[in-house]
Amino acid sequence: MSPAKPPGKRAPAKGAVPPRRAAQGQAAAGESSETGEFLDILALIASARQRAYQAVNTVLVELYWQIGAIISSKLATAAWGESVVDRLAERIAREHPGLRGFTRRNLFRMRQFHDAYPEVEFVSALLTQIGWTHHLSILAQSKSAEEREFYLRMAARERWSSRELERQIKGALFERTVLTPAKVSATLRQTHPEALSVFKDSYLVEFLGLPPQHAEADLHGALLVQLRDFLIELGRDFCFVGSEYPVQVGRQDFALDLLFFHRGLNCLVAIELKVGRFEPEHLGKLNFYLEALDRDHRKAHENPAIGVLLCASKDDEVVEYALSRSLTPALIAQYQTQLPDKRLLQAKLHELMAGRWAEDEGA
Repeated sequence: MSPAKPPGKRAPAKGAVPPRRAAQGQAAAGESSETGEFLDILALIASARQRAYQAVNTVLVELYWQIGAIISSKLATAAWGESVVDRLAERIAREHPGLRGFTRRNLFRMRQFHDAYPEVEFVSALLTQIGWTHHLSILAQSKSAEEREFYLRMAARERWSSRELERQIKGALFERTVLTPAKVSATLRQTHPEALSVFKDSYLVEFLGLPPQHAEADLHGALLVQLRDFLIELGRDFCFVGSEYPVQVGRQDFALDLLFFHRGLNCLVAIELKVGRFEPEHLGKLNFYLEALDRDHRKAHENPAIGVLLCASKDDEVVEYALSRSLTPALIAQYQTQLPDKRLLQAKLHELMAGRWAEDEGA
């Protein structure tokens, strides 16, 4: 006769949900049902936190600019020597122990900050829209007032993180924008004049890690995997709609590589990928897709769709010929899998500006 089993927990029947897991499931279901009721309050909290962060950032940037103005004035009039700034840093440390950001080095950065932007109106209008770390990156790496203002406005408009700002500076976005503006059709200029500030002539996709020799499927798949980074590279107002987006015309089915929507332009943006050099016949297929989108997919309140041919390389003269008589709002851009040579682009920009100055003096 077998001994009786001691009293204890009874094993759950086969297929039954253990009480603990069931309780967790019920709690999760409860949280899910409550989410809709709490959305308004959660949104208010998130909005208040963002406003508080912005308010603190505004106060700090204005403070640093004001301190920089005093230091700059004192040093310029020889009322202070540089050693006085050392004593100021020591005094701040004694008066406010634990307060960070007021070392000798940072105090001189505040002076540089003020001297770079001496107009107080400019401070309130633009400088307070981005963080101090952003300002330090721009001050340290920009070669001219025009370049500084370019990155200030782009960082504020696109809401770049400090890491993304660094990436764009290393990628020579300013030089590329000045040297090679976006190549767009005349129709696009007329129907969407603001698109010139939205699109680029080249897009950096070094984050994809593609080898030099890659297929269109490799590019397409990598962009989908790294979609978040690609959206940042495209711009803040781009929203992803679909990949291999189905387009049916007559009895035939077609697939558009990538489809986005741009909130600012209020239109669909079709992107066709080409891993080789741009050829004029590529434009015909893109025109076809845009016509299908406008006829069958565009909503009544939206503007006509825009097409982008994203190629591995292009001949700018061929692009100009291909777009000159195109009646489609389209542009030809190229993607770059490696960061460009910034020094080379800076040298080309210097030559360009020197030529313009010479022309102005000759006139």
